[in-house]
Amino acid sequence: MKKVKIELGSYGYGIRVGTGLLARIGLWLKERGFSSKAVIITDTIVEGLYAEVLERGLANAGFDVTILEVPSGEEQKSLETAGRLYEDLTDAYTERMSPVLALGGGVIGDLAGFVAATYMRGVPLIQVPTTLLAQVDSSIGGKTAVDHGQLKNIVGVFYQPQMVVADIDTLKTLPEIELANGLAEVIKSAAIRNRNLFNFLDINMNKALEYHPAVLETIVLETARIKVEIVEKDEKETGLRGILNYGHTIGHAVEAASNFQLKHGQAVAIGMTAAAKISSRMGILDESEGVKLERIIERAGLPTEMPDIDKEAVMQAMQHDKKVLQDRVRFVLLKSIGSAFISNEVDPALVEEVLVGWG
Repeated sequence: MKKVKIELGSYGYGIRVGTGLLARIGLWLKERGFSSKAVIITDTIVEGLYAEVLERGLANAGFDVTILEVPSGEEQKSLETAGRLYEDLTDAYTERMSPVLALGGGVIGDLAGFVAATYMRGVPLIQVPTTLLAQVDSSIGGKTAVDHGQLKNIVGVFYQPQMVVADIDTLKTLPEIELANGLAEVIKSAAIRNRNLFNFLDINMNKALEYHPAVLETIVLETARIKVEIVEKDEKETGLRGILNYGHTIGHAVEAASNFQLKHGQAVAIGMTAAAKISSRMGILDESEGVKLERIIERAGLPTEMPDIDKEAVMQAMQHDKKVLQDRVRFVLLKSIGSAFISNEVDPALVEEVLVGWG
């Protein structure tokens, strides 16, 4: 097992990465002195795979465990589902120091995180991500949110977990499409901040796609380090942290315009490709760098072209993006692989040209 520590002023927490970690979480939480009541929030698929191992470890450590299960799917990340979970937490006599464990992918991490942040004005949150996407991105950094209407993550709060445990063993049961979904965020992190990780992916992509545990552990660990370094410098996203949104401005809009039929990673892959094209057309990024990025996205099994959806709906969705500042859409652009910056000088006509022409 390897650990990364994130320091946020007087507060910090550990990110544990390795294999066989689920059964050990109970002992780690016992050391923290939480209430003897523990709540696992998970979905129907993950519950059947990993809830028993986690529950047994917690029970052996002396916890009285309640499992709250929600159906799988992005549509569960809503205020309505959060409301039902509040009632379930009340019925379980959840206490102020009862740890809430988010066991699952990004939807569960966001939903359970939002619920933990707002129930009793905040109960301890433990992120236990079971997808690559959640392990490298959404479980780290304290962003919690639910969707509302057609707008993704529009209602939320910054709320840091007490601990993040990324058990690589849980990736073995990921469908190929979900592994690729997570690789999109890994590629994004490498593209904005770490060319060495980008080169590692270039060499080891086939092994990653074959679920090679040592390669996946390195990928999770190094991507986590990138996010930790950025979040430590800018916890509330007032500046530097915005570069983590590379590919997300167009990506979130494409995702919403597709009625969430596209996976998050697929949408981000499209957004990254589009942002690289914009960077090149503005004379900022060498075209060969954009080609390298596009090739590695394709090798991960991700799309690089716009799907057949309404481009006007995409443009409209971008205007509702949380990154809009004074009516100008902010884009993360690349100077080179490993170097990114934020700009609000992107001409909407150029964005539309890239989306429509895609050439």
